[in-house]
Amino acid sequence: MDRKDVLTLEDVWVHYDGTLALEGVNITVEYGDFLGIIGPNGGGKTTFLKTVLGLVKPSRGRVLVDGASPEKGRRIVGYVPQLKDFDWDFPISVWDMVSMGRYRKKGLFRMFDKGDRRATERALETVGISHLRHRQIGTLSGGQQQRAFAARALVGEPKLLLLDEAMSGVDASTRTEFYELLRELNRDATIVMVSHDISAVSAYAEKIACLNRRLYYHGSREIPREELEATYGCPIEMIAHGVPHRVLQEHQES
Repeated sequence: MDRKDVLTLEDVWVHYDGTLALEGVNITVEYGDFLGIIGPNGGGKTTFLKTVLGLVKPSRGRVLVDGASPEKGRRIVGYVPQLKDFDWDFPISVWDMVSMGRYRKKGLFRMFDKGDRRATERALETVGISHLRHRQIGTLSGGQQQRAFAARALVGEPKLLLLDEAMSGVDASTRTEFYELLRELNRDATIVMVSHDISAVSAYAEKIACLNRRLYYHGSREIPREELEATYGCPIEMIAHGVPHRVLQEHQES
C-alpha cells in the first residue's frame, strides 16, 4: 500500500437538512484499521459515512479518501447499507445485484467481461453464498441478504469498506457469523463500521470512536468513561469480561 492514511477528516462541519449534524470532526484512519463508531440515534453516524462517500458536502473542513476528494476516492470504497434501505420486492437475482458493484471500477456503460464474472464469483464465494446466486434477493434470510450486500461491496475490490448499521434487525447468531466474516475481510480491506451494538464493536473492532455530532477518538479501543457519558448524554456503567467490551446501562432519555 502506497499511503499510510486511507481516510482523513479535518475540522469537518456538516449541516444536514438545516440541522448541525457533525461538529468539528477530526479523524485519521490508517490502512488495515478496523474502526467501530458508536453513538446514539441522530448522532450523525450515517451522515459521517455519507460525507466520506461524497454524498453530503461539508459546510466547513476537508475530507480526503486515499489522498483525494471523496468523489475521486469513491473508486476504492465499498459500502454496505442498512437492510431497511432496499426494496426487497425488486426482481433481481443475487448474482445480478452483486455484479452491479463492478460499475464503480468499469463505469456505468461498459460491457461486463470474463474478469467481471470471475470477480463476482470470488465475492460470492468469499461471503459464502455462491449457492444462492440465482435466488431473488428478497427471498433470502436477513443474514444472507447482508452477505449479499457485503459481496456487492467487495466485488469492486475496495481498499476501504464502510458499513452502516449492517446488523440491525438480524438475529444474534447471524450477527456473530457476520462479524467473524468482517474480521477475515479486514486482512485485505480497511473497515469502518457504525453500529448501535456496543458490545460487538468492542469485541471485533481494533479501534473505537464515539460520535454524537462531535467525535471522540484516540486511535485505540479504549474509551474513557467520561467520553461515553458525553456521547450518550447519560450515566454509563461499564462491564468488562473475556474479550474487553462495554455494556450501556439502561436509562431514560434526558
